[in-house]
Amino acid sequence: MSSNRKKAIVTGILFIIAAVTSIIGLVLYQPILNDPDFIIKGSLNETQVIWGAFCELVLAFTIIGISVIMFPIVKKESESIAIGYVTFRLLEATIIIIGIISLLAIVTLSQEYAKEINSNAISFIIAGRLLVALHNWTFLLGPNLVLGPSTLLLSYFLYTSNLVPRFISVLGLVGGALIIICAVLVMFGAFLQISVWGAILALPVFAYEMTLAVWLITKGFHLFSIIYVSNKAEF
Repeated sequence: MSSNRKKAIVTGILFIIAAVTSIIGLVLYQPILNDPDFIIKGSLNETQVIWGAFCELVLAFTIIGISVIMFPIVKKESESIAIGYVTFRLLEATIIIIGIISLLAIVTLSQEYAKEINSNAISFIIAGRLLVALHNWTFLLGPNLVLGPSTLLLSYFLYTSNLVPRFISVLGLVGGALIIICAVLVMFGAFLQISVWGAILALPVFAYEMTLAVWLITKGFHLFSIIYVSNKAEF
């Protein structure tokens, strides 16, 4: 098996792991995100939330892994696109980790509340809500707003290099644009991020990543396109 074939398989697997862990993490976070009083009764779902944080850590690491694998491949066509793609992916992972820290901080505050004899429940609840608000913004800015430019950059590279079928790269271009539009509309209060419209606008980028992942695992990159990109980089 060639080196490029192995890279394609690993990249596809990482895309799938990222999607799965992001969904599982969001589901596991529900007690802490939806219950304003979680901080004063967090022991009931503390382990669940920590597992959610673990899933999101895996998500952040897979995002970094994808960018590391794709960088030398994209660089052969365009160094500026390669640097831009890695930068946006690292920024996305960083924002996600900030969101993880904010929720883990709530778990810590919940443990401290349980230790206090005459604790002020209101102050703890307010602190918890502020940290949840921080996580909600990271959830919007990372997996939505920052995801858009990195998707557009990689999709443009795939389109011009023809390493995968054109319909996949076009789907990525559409999905990247729509996820940015979705994030901006949510920021200005047009609708909630987790809503029907939010799901509709996020669906194309999800379909792109899963289609790309399956193609990379089963087919890999187009061989002749790899040779063309490699030869182009030598001149």
